[in-house]
Amino acid sequence: MKRKICVFIGGRANYSSIKSAMQAIQAHPDLTLQVVLGGSGLVDKFGDLENILKKDGFEIDEKVYMQVEGDKPNAMVKTAGLGMLGLADVYERLEPDFVIVIGDRYEVMAATIAAAYMNIRVAHTMGGEVTGTIDESIRHAITKFAHVHFPANKEAAERILKLGEKETDVFTVGCPRIDNIKRILDADSSMPMDLYETEGGVGPKFDLSEPFILVSQHSVTTEYTDAKEQITETIKACMRTGKNIIMLWPNADAGSEGISTGIRRYREMYPDAKLHVFKNMPISVYVRLMKNTACLVGNSSSGIREGAFIGTPCVNVGTRQNGRERGSNVIDAADEENAIYEAIMKQIEHGPYESEPIYGDGHAGERIADILSKVNVEVQKMITY
Repeated sequence: MKRKICVFIGGRANYSSIKSAMQAIQAHPDLTLQVVLGGSGLVDKFGDLENILKKDGFEIDEKVYMQVEGDKPNAMVKTAGLGMLGLADVYERLEPDFVIVIGDRYEVMAATIAAAYMNIRVAHTMGGEVTGTIDESIRHAITKFAHVHFPANKEAAERILKLGEKETDVFTVGCPRIDNIKRILDADSSMPMDLYETEGGVGPKFDLSEPFILVSQHSVTTEYTDAKEQITETIKACMRTGKNIIMLWPNADAGSEGISTGIRRYREMYPDAKLHVFKNMPISVYVRLMKNTACLVGNSSSGIREGAFIGTPCVNVGTRQNGRERGSNVIDAADEENAIYEAIMKQIEHGPYESEPIYGDGHAGERIADILSKVNVEVQKMITY
């Protein structure tokens, strides 16, 4: 009998971080893929993830409407609570053998707790890493719930072992996001010159053959009241360079409205600024932008993970990625205009970096599927200390 592997997707970052594993599970003769979509993945303002999944060839088995909109931490708490309520019924209907959870977000915590209490084995990707914000605590908490661990690199695997997990349950497979990067760039690494036609966005349109800065910045949940000021400092620094700017909308964390307001206010004050903003963007487009940008600015983990593999010059702003292992492509800068500007100019002068595959070699998804097809772990965890 085929093992049923349920993947919970809570938003666009979740999906890009597990897509290659989903494809490998779907193709594996001994596995059946189940897809559950919830969180911001079902909220239009964060992008139409449902249609993206369908276009990529995935059927959605269940939907969990759980996202509570709001700009304060209590919205995250309520979302997680609603998620556990909805997922309890979903798991009861699907009866999966394993639930795969990705990373460290609050909706992922809901999927993890629900599965663990229902005696369903949990497989966790991207565990063992260190960063800033509440994500740090959630990531390690999920590790303690999980039965099978798929860290991206050796350093993360060693940290999972220090948390008391069994060596036989920890598999260093790489990051599935790198699988996507490799496939996309092997097929086409050119600048997506039809960007406006395919993805829309708002703001003045500029010549896409000219140098541009790519901005992806989210709120820091432990500093959410500063989000508007932080994004304003980033935009001002980018504008000082004189380069065109392509910017992505923030995710659904507390403080996201501050980021959104900062972007809107700047566009209202400077309507002719060469700043074009996109609500959502397929990973295939985003990766090609990363490959061709003069510099990626913000606090998304993509600059550190994918950026190292691609060789993208990256300015990591603020504390959101504190402690995460990074390559030589990253310069850290405080949330202050002058510091960000100086770092950007250094990166533009340097240009592209050599590839550093510190988060994987492009084959994580198939390793995950193969391991899940044959690994045997008990529901009752036996922890070693």
